[in-house]
Amino acid sequence: MLNLPVPEGLSYKGWVVLTMTVSATILFVTEPVPLPTVALMIVLGQILLLKIDSNTVARSLMNDSVLFIMGSLMLAVGIVKQKLHKRIALLIIKFTGTKTVRVAFGISVVSGILASFIGEHTVAAMMLPVGVTLIRLTSEDPKDVHNLAAVLLFSIAYGCSVAGIGTPSGGARNAIMIGYWKDFFYHPSDPESAVYLVDYLRWMAYAYPLFLIQLPFVTAMLMFTFKPEVDDLAPAVEKLRGQVAEQGPLKSSDFVSIGLFSMVLISWMTISGSLGMGTVAIMGAVFFLAAGLVLWDDLNSGVNWGVVLLYGAAISLGVQMKDTGAAEWVAVSFLSLLTPIGADQGIGLWAAVSVLTTGVTNTMSNGAAVAVLGPIVLKMATAANESPIVIGFITAVSSAFAYLTVVGTPACTIVYASGYLKTSDFLKVGWKMILISTMLMIACAYLYWPMVGA
Repeated sequence: MLNLPVPEGLSYKGWVVLTMTVSATILFVTEPVPLPTVALMIVLGQILLLKIDSNTVARSLMNDSVLFIMGSLMLAVGIVKQKLHKRIALLIIKFTGTKTVRVAFGISVVSGILASFIGEHTVAAMMLPVGVTLIRLTSEDPKDVHNLAAVLLFSIAYGCSVAGIGTPSGGARNAIMIGYWKDFFYHPSDPESAVYLVDYLRWMAYAYPLFLIQLPFVTAMLMFTFKPEVDDLAPAVEKLRGQVAEQGPLKSSDFVSIGLFSMVLISWMTISGSLGMGTVAIMGAVFFLAAGLVLWDDLNSGVNWGVVLLYGAAISLGVQMKDTGAAEWVAVSFLSLLTPIGADQGIGLWAAVSVLTTGVTNTMSNGAAVAVLGPIVLKMATAANESPIVIGFITAVSSAFAYLTVVGTPACTIVYASGYLKTSDFLKVGWKMILISTMLMIACAYLYWPMVGA
């Protein structure tokens, strides 16, 4: 690519950034090297190819969004360490009863509500033993309960996926988009640009209702696609009650963990606007360490530090996409392709952005997808005279539609690791979920978001 003529209307540095972006995307998808290696290559590319000072590149790797991702991963390790999964399963059934459809809905609701605050990979890891426990207590032979396993395990994975859009702490993609809005459109000297400072509660006002609306459709699609072998889990529930009774009552450390995490949630909603969401997340991790609820060795081994580096590098590359004009050039070029089919504005543009994001997010992590596409779609919104807030939310929400593949989201990978699911199961139900989720999102963008200020 670097040896090809630079396209008209694009600077050489912009062409270099596009070359780096295409290369990084190929490496994200094919994984010939570990993904953190790609992050290091992005850093080197900015220094060696763009001739940017190494100190400047280093500073661009760390901002509040990256701190937020790092702190959230550290909090997740502390929460999983408490091992409350069987109590959670029994609590769900206490409210839903033992009918399979109601248990599945209860699992998706609990998985979703938790994942909307602490990240889907954490909740999927915490809830997987809940689903597997109910499956194994029903039958020890996986072949006898394949459809039941599919319903319960996909209730976890898809409940987490649709919930990840609900709050900024639900996924790295959300924090990345919030950072892009601020970097691209906010200017301290312009009071009107404050509309692009999206805080915790404002994000929830846009996205949380959409998450809640999707939950019943998750259960409906799963029950329609996989008809469970049993319609009542009463025998398995009785065995579960016996196991929980053997564990004894909740310990003091459990109550302290719940209290500290509740404090973090309240702080995200109240003071993150002044301190930063990343600062609050780091404070929460410090409290867990100081209270002895998690050891540094646990964090050192449990946190994927490569993910932190990856997001930092991807965000840094996104900033270069903006600064060199590459994002604007791609946006204008894409719009020119959409114009002949009338999809260069309004609902047509929304659908095009959603399809583009959905396709990309099924081949790489949703955070990486938003990091790569964010600068492009935001510049596209500006060129098309569309709201960057609406286009940004459509991109972030659509990045959750990774229902087709095992590697689409961490939650899908985690439930697949149980051994009860086939890769074909994801395709069987995934396309239906994409269709339903996209239609609900477009309807929400058209009918609801204007009511909250879009």
